[in-house]
Amino acid sequence: MPGIRRPALAVEAQRRSREQQARIGSEIQAIRERRGWTRIELAARAGLGRMVESRIERGVGATDLDALQRIAIALDRPLIVSFGGRDPSEPTTDAGHLAIQELVLRVGRAAGYAGSFELPTRPAEPWRSVDVGLENVARRRLILNECWNTIGDVGAAARSSSRKLAELQDLATARWGTLAEVGLVWVVRATARNRALVARYPEVFASRFPGSSRRWLDALTTGAAPPGQPGLVWCDVGATRLYEWRRG
Repeated sequence: MPGIRRPALAVEAQRRSREQQARIGSEIQAIRERRGWTRIELAARAGLGRMVESRIERGVGATDLDALQRIAIALDRPLIVSFGGRDPSEPTTDAGHLAIQELVLRVGRAAGYAGSFELPTRPAEPWRSVDVGLENVARRRLILNECWNTIGDVGAAARSSSRKLAELQDLATARWGTLAEVGLVWVVRATARNRALVARYPEVFASRFPGSSRRWLDALTTGAAPPGQPGLVWCDVGATRLYEWRRG
């Protein structure tokens, strides 16, 4: 614990150790008794002294890791030792996805859009949302940005995007009428895996994203009018820039 005084640290460490020793000892006793073994028999199978095994089961004294490993092997149970919880200095689990969303929001703001993080496609159901919504009220324009760190099930992702696009079209029409302009673009991290996937199924992606990638790039970065069809643009691995998808 950063900043904690040493005496307090020693007390806390001792408290936690006693709790863990008691828990481990109880688990060993329960497993041993299910097998119908005595403490003496388990000690012999583990190659330990009877008193050592007894102290471990009772959770008293310092517990030696080698002794625990011997008992685990004798009981035919794996010994798992790890640091629990999440390291506060570790990036969030969706850090890669967030980085793409951050880039799209930043680029969109520079191009004159108002950005929305996890924009609900149905106001009454906020859990139904798109990764980033870019809105230009003056032009009655709403762009749905689906940000992909890793593409999994392409078909399911495409169907989900179609549903979100339909919901956003309803939302935009309710706001601005029939003159509303709504578009869909996938922003995909250009990892080797994602590039290989797109290259392996060129007709699938070309059919799903017929909109000009160049025009979509201009729409996102300069505020130009987007194509009337869904498109795909790449995001570099470091999530620092967007660039055109060139069909092979």
